[in-house]
Amino acid sequence: MEIEDLRIFAEVADAGGVSSAALRLGISKSMVSRRITQLEAELGAQLLARTTRGIALTEAGATFREYATRITADLDVAQETILPAGELRGRMRVAAPLSFGPTHFAPVLSQMARRHPQLQIQSSYTDRFVDLVGEGFECAIRLGHLPDSNLVAKRVGPIFGKLVASPAYIEAHGAPVRPEEILNHQVVMREAETWQFMDGDKIVRVRPRGRFVTDNAISLVVATLDGIGISYLPEPLVADHISSGALVSVMTRYPIPPAGIFVVRPPGQYPSRKVRVLTDMLIECFGNPPVGEGALNVGKEDDPTAQG
Repeated sequence: MEIEDLRIFAEVADAGGVSSAALRLGISKSMVSRRITQLEAELGAQLLARTTRGIALTEAGATFREYATRITADLDVAQETILPAGELRGRMRVAAPLSFGPTHFAPVLSQMARRHPQLQIQSSYTDRFVDLVGEGFECAIRLGHLPDSNLVAKRVGPIFGKLVASPAYIEAHGAPVRPEEILNHQVVMREAETWQFMDGDKIVRVRPRGRFVTDNAISLVVATLDGIGISYLPEPLVADHISSGALVSVMTRYPIPPAGIFVVRPPGQYPSRKVRVLTDMLIECFGNPPVGEGALNVGKEDDPTAQG
């Protein structure tokens, strides 16, 4: 069994088809099909099944995919250790939030690709929490206060939040003065959110009841602008609307504690050099907050309890 066969299979599984995988790999479709057939013959199991929508993993294929992805990733790490210090090669799959990724993180990934022409970067933008191991991601960029998990997280910068509402909502319903008053208001939110506020040195937590619930922060901004309710949003998403007067900061006596931008990766002793380089570039870009903002501890040691 050749390592290249494993790499081709992992690419087909990720791309969802032979044609897409061949394009990514820069080889012919017939070559991809031949190598997959050869791999299935050696394993004595069917890995892929053709459907009306393309290629689907069989049960054996879904199981084998995780091992193939892990083996090829480990080989990439081994190759990195003997390359000159400035070179990166191989593939790196990164997940990033849909609400921020294309505008804030895509430029960093593009710059990384430009600096390292032998590196293949595949980025996926989604607001769901991807399964890094099961879906073959080296790392993910995440925002907020991360719950516990077995993933390893490194903080690369701070992010600040605002409690905002439209002038029309405030005119019709007033604005909360204390955190507990939020329970008497309509809010737009993600499902099962806990909102945190600072009362001096104390953190106050509120579990709001949402009238408008969604899984994407951009849609929360739209609903807030329409006056549907109060929202708890990252400052970069609402700064322009606050400046224009379309949104108003409310309950400013109780500021939102700063959260973080994190790079999370599967557990392991050391991150790959690709992940380390991306982490350093993100720290360079996001590690210095605006003057007067309360920054988090940038460059914090990896936290093995943080969620990805």
